[in-house]
Amino acid sequence: MRDLGAGFGYLIKGQRWVGRHGRWFGFGLLPGLITLVLYAAALVGLGYGADNLVTWVTPFADDWSSPWLGLLRNTLTVLVFALGLFLAVITFTAVTLLVGQPFYESLSEQVDRTEGGEVPESGLPLWRELWISARDSVRILVRVGLYSVLLFALGFIPVVGQTVVPVIGFCVTGYFLAEELTAVALQRRGMVLKDRLALLRGRRMLTLGFGVPLGLAFLVPFVAVFLMPGAVAGATLLARDLVASDEDGDEDATPAPYTLDKG
Repeated sequence: MRDLGAGFGYLIKGQRWVGRHGRWFGFGLLPGLITLVLYAAALVGLGYGADNLVTWVTPFADDWSSPWLGLLRNTLTVLVFALGLFLAVITFTAVTLLVGQPFYESLSEQVDRTEGGEVPESGLPLWRELWISARDSVRILVRVGLYSVLLFALGFIPVVGQTVVPVIGFCVTGYFLAEELTAVALQRRGMVLKDRLALLRGRRMLTLGFGVPLGLAFLVPFVAVFLMPGAVAGATLLARDLVASDEDGDEDATPAPYTLDKG
């Protein structure tokens, strides 16, 4: 439980950091605003078209009597939109980080400077950083997609599907949100995706304490845009301490070798 509270504390520290550095807060808003417009249009389209999609994929139910036809299709419509919302929450960070790569790299470096100590730089050209970020984001989204399919199927289980499954879904969302956000700072430290995931698994509750509240907040319209700069700052602070704990041989941390990504 202590790690859960500590993880949430990094989220608060990040918001405080951008609050003290207003110029960087405004700087970090731009990518989120662009992505928000795109996602809002996609979700509105899904909202209008989900019922038609469900009707198209369930022709076998056309002759069902009431109330079974309506119950089936209404349930599936809600699940389709919920799945779309789940994927939107997960992918919003990845897409925003990709769109705002130069913005968030600069913001993360500035956090490192103000906190003191080493300010690592990847030494890679921008196109190379974008390629690595895009490739790793696709790998993460594949993992998320597999979880989404599984959770979607489990959603049909009575009671469990309406109670336990949503909780697991938010934990999955929070974990991968934390990975995407800490990647900004950890990639500059030469850590590949496998090593980043190992580092976060070593402090799973800390990771969830940071990512789950953020995932819940991202469900509120426009909140994600305004929290993103602080989320990147908080993730940088989290990454700094995780790396420091790892290097110090903290028994709660999982050792992760630092290797510069050449692929």
